[in-house]
Amino acid sequence: MGILKLSGITMKFGGVVAVNNLNIDVEKGNIEALIGPNGAGKTTAFNTITGVYTPTEGSVYFNDEEITGIAPDKITKKGIARTFQNIRLFKNLSVLDNILIANHLHIKSNFLSSTLRMPWSRAEEKYMKKKSEMLLEKLGLLSINNEKAHSLPYGEQRKLEIARALATDAKLLLLDEPAAGMNPNETEKLAEFIRTIRDEFNLTILMIEHHMDLVMEISEKIYVLDFGHLIAEGTAEQVKNDPKVIEAYLGVEEDA
Repeated sequence: MGILKLSGITMKFGGVVAVNNLNIDVEKGNIEALIGPNGAGKTTAFNTITGVYTPTEGSVYFNDEEITGIAPDKITKKGIARTFQNIRLFKNLSVLDNILIANHLHIKSNFLSSTLRMPWSRAEEKYMKKKSEMLLEKLGLLSINNEKAHSLPYGEQRKLEIARALATDAKLLLLDEPAAGMNPNETEKLAEFIRTIRDEFNLTILMIEHHMDLVMEISEKIYVLDFGHLIAEGTAEQVKNDPKVIEAYLGVEEDA
């Protein structure tokens, strides 16, 4: 079993089956991708992994532990973090403050000790700030740590969102269309950035992405969804030559 396993996941909304009997097994240390046309069920799958939805049927396992239906904040504490297609930063706060907020997930001081500025609380805050600055330095963002998030170029906002996810001490990072809105040059830089953080932080990465150049370049395994069904899985070479995948994307007959 890999670091993440979805076993027989089905998600129904009334009479609509968004995901149907989905089985995937993400290998630890890999960069893997979940792709498919719009409406294929990709985001629904992410939402079942992160506890936003409890699946109608099936189970989610992380590090061999079943996490099906656990609250999102508890899943994050276990080591799963995600980003979103639409960047969700605290735009009026600084780069550093965005990271500090994520770091507070693991803070031990309570409201009272923080309010009274108890010595252990102050020491913990000092440690969190240092930890946040070290993370920003590793990701090349320390020089802009005082900039407001909304003032950053689009590509830097994406990096900051990923950095904030890493600040939760994630072991599995779910990236929801990280290259959305990027030009080819920005996408190429993103590919290198994703590889770097995988190696630097010993991460496993599962991403949803429509930029096929990015998917094919960095993914060690690809899963293809169509109308909630897993229609193919394998390496980039295997997937791009699969007749079912070609039909799903191009709308042609398998024997065309």
